[in-house]
Amino acid sequence: MVESARQPQEPQNPEELYRYLLDRVTNMETRNLELREQLRQVESDKRYVETQKIRYEREVRKLKSEIEQLRSPPLVIGTITDVLDNSRVIVRSSAGPRFLVRSSMCIDPEKLKTGVRCTLNQQSLAVIDILPESYDTQVYGMEVVETPEESYSDIGGLDVQINEIREAVELPLKRPDLFDRIGIEPPKGVLLHGPPGTGKTLLAKAVAHETNAHFLRVVGSELVQKYIGEGARLVRELFELAKKKSPTIIFIDEIDAVGASRTEATTSGDREVQRTLMQLLAGMDGFERRGDVKIIGATNRIDILDRALLRPGRFDRIIEIPLPDVQGRTAILRVHTRKMRLSDEVGMEEIAALTEGKNGADLRAICMEAGMFAIRREHESVEKKDFLDAIEKITLDFDRQRYSGSYGAMFA
Repeated sequence: MVESARQPQEPQNPEELYRYLLDRVTNMETRNLELREQLRQVESDKRYVETQKIRYEREVRKLKSEIEQLRSPPLVIGTITDVLDNSRVIVRSSAGPRFLVRSSMCIDPEKLKTGVRCTLNQQSLAVIDILPESYDTQVYGMEVVETPEESYSDIGGLDVQINEIREAVELPLKRPDLFDRIGIEPPKGVLLHGPPGTGKTLLAKAVAHETNAHFLRVVGSELVQKYIGEGARLVRELFELAKKKSPTIIFIDEIDAVGASRTEATTSGDREVQRTLMQLLAGMDGFERRGDVKIIGATNRIDILDRALLRPGRFDRIIEIPLPDVQGRTAILRVHTRKMRLSDEVGMEEIAALTEGKNGADLRAICMEAGMFAIRREHESVEKKDFLDAIEKITLDFDRQRYSGSYGAMFA
């Protein structure tokens, strides 16, 4: 009785049987579609898992290789002193002694040269790899990465000097065919000299801005080192880096710090400065050609420079940057007041006539002080009185500093 009650009642007539079978077929098709969708999903998950497995296996192999490299003994740094053939070389290890060793077959024989740095196996001292050239970090810091914003339009009153330095520095780098056509060699170096504040460093910044060559800036005092031979090595690496990255412009500011006249040296420091100077002379006009490497020097004490440094071949052009005259001061004032709001009564020629003996730095300070006076008085623009007060203030500050110098010497 109970089993018969649980069984579904079968259709009694053909119409009910047809409807019953149709529902069963529809349910089975729907179930088939669901199973197919589940199968596609499972296959997609399987492919994703296999891809992840391959990626993890690669990472495991990479980490195992890194672990093996970290566990491997360190390599010894050495220098090749002589090459006997393609597989045998004489090296000097970092400890000092020299050894006759063999080189790896993976190394190109053309790279085995005297003086090249290499890595040596710790046990057999065989040459494993060739290392690139190494320079002092101080030399790398001398390269100007960001181009200065100053241009020739920011320099006033030095049209002749700008033309000369462009002919000596820019023209050989941009149009070397002109010199080949005439049959002369372009100038190798330019020396800028003149009183402080006349625009020597500003002119070098403009050259760095206008040219596409690499620009290396060094102060003369940076080449003077403490230990024997360090300054000469620094100069040698500076010129090697310049030749490697040519066309290059080397700007040596305050060159009198290392280029003073050689006299009878009484201390070890003086002798080291003279060694650095001799290396600088050899680099500027030595036995080897330095290629497209131009040198710009700047000093305000040309009277103490060594005669060997001033001869043609090292500095072919010596350009004087004098104190500006009235026309020069007018041009400098117009450069510094381009962005200033001036009243109609301000005349640059009249202001320039009142600044006799002032250099470019003084004129820039006068323009700044005039603007400060205008801000203090809450003017809408800079007036003539502001410039007159600024000239008086700069003159008084200069005189006070000049006369107070003797008093400071007592307590030095």
